[in-house]
Amino acid sequence: MTLGMTLELRSLSTADAGFEADFQRVLHWSAETDAAIEGRVAQIIDDVRARGDAALLALTARFDALQAADMAALEIGPPELRAALARITPAQRAALEQAAERVRSYHQRQLDACCKSWSYRDENGTLLGQKVTPLDRVGIYVPGGKAAYPSSVLMNALPAQVAGVPEIVMVVPTPGGERNALVLAAARLAGATRVFTIGGAQAVAALAYGTQTVPRVDKITGPGNAYVASAKRRVFGQVGIDMIAGPSEILVLADGSTPPDWVAMDLFSQAEHDELAQSILLSPDAGYIAAVREAIERLLPGMPRRAVIAASLAGRGALIHTRSMEEACEISNRIAPEHLEVSSREPQRWEPLLRHAGAIFLGAFTSESLGDYCAGPNHVLPTSGTARFSSPLGVYDFVKRSSLIEVSEAGAQVLGPIAAELADGEGLQAHARAARLRLG
Repeated sequence: MTLGMTLELRSLSTADAGFEADFQRVLHWSAETDAAIEGRVAQIIDDVRARGDAALLALTARFDALQAADMAALEIGPPELRAALARITPAQRAALEQAAERVRSYHQRQLDACCKSWSYRDENGTLLGQKVTPLDRVGIYVPGGKAAYPSSVLMNALPAQVAGVPEIVMVVPTPGGERNALVLAAARLAGATRVFTIGGAQAVAALAYGTQTVPRVDKITGPGNAYVASAKRRVFGQVGIDMIAGPSEILVLADGSTPPDWVAMDLFSQAEHDELAQSILLSPDAGYIAAVREAIERLLPGMPRRAVIAASLAGRGALIHTRSMEEACEISNRIAPEHLEVSSREPQRWEPLLRHAGAIFLGAFTSESLGDYCAGPNHVLPTSGTARFSSPLGVYDFVKRSSLIEVSEAGAQVLGPIAAELADGEGLQAHARAARLRLG
């Protein structure tokens, strides 16, 4: 390679005696935030809570080199959003609109499947049910700085819009005051009601507690850097949050039938995010693993973000030779990756064996990048093994459920003695008496 560096990408085999220890070293990543970051985030949050807009103006000038006389200069109104949509190229607008339509359609189906109110009456005429209602106001954090992410706007705002959330407050850092037209166009398409050019822990604090200008929200969603993650963790309980996101991950489970260049580029697609991103290949075909390694070494020098990719692959990447595809599926379940590609002639054969993943991409033509932008399902996914118990961002994150109970007079005669008996057993006599007072 003409990189001025040697790519050290681990090769492991499940047949080796030391595999388990080597495998654990590949998976290791500390989710603990640096104590210095935690301390700075606590100070920022306290400052925003105490001084509101004044703190936001000062912190934005300090961290984003963006001087603003007042908060009006940091808010983007509907006219500028409309202008941004008109200013992007026809090809960009078409791509945004097509992606938005697919994401909206998917989440509408999700709403119909999971998030509807329901009720029934039992044999005594008692009504029991569930009432599903949208949150009143949500905040979506869109990263900015190193890159612009219009796709993150769509993936966070559209499910909220489909859920029926009436107010969607978007925050996005704009270092140096540079406003990305694609991001603003996406905000217009996705229905953001207010947009502020603030970022970092101070933006999270503003959304969680409110300021003179930024309204307090009920839930904050969207990815960010270590400061954003720390702030979301700290304000949780005051507001809801979607998740604490770690570095991006991809696991490719391959039977050797996919062109090696395709798989190499799919591994690159996550490695290029940052040096802590993780890219792993599992395959029972040793010759295929060698072919993918050759493709990686051949293609890497031509990648614009080759230094980041090389650091990611060397630090947290691995090519793992398994005894079988069944064993590869078992290891995949242990990893519980954010993105899981089943690059196989028979992906439907292996999918039933896969229990834990943020998103599963079936077949050689289903590159993870399609899911990032326009397939339809959400790209905000659980990381760091949390797919064992967490789900992708969805419509269900923007609604809440209330239980409905309407006990009939006949029902009170049936339920009252049961409740009273249990309440007496717990020593809660007022509970028991309240139930007995309604007995005929």
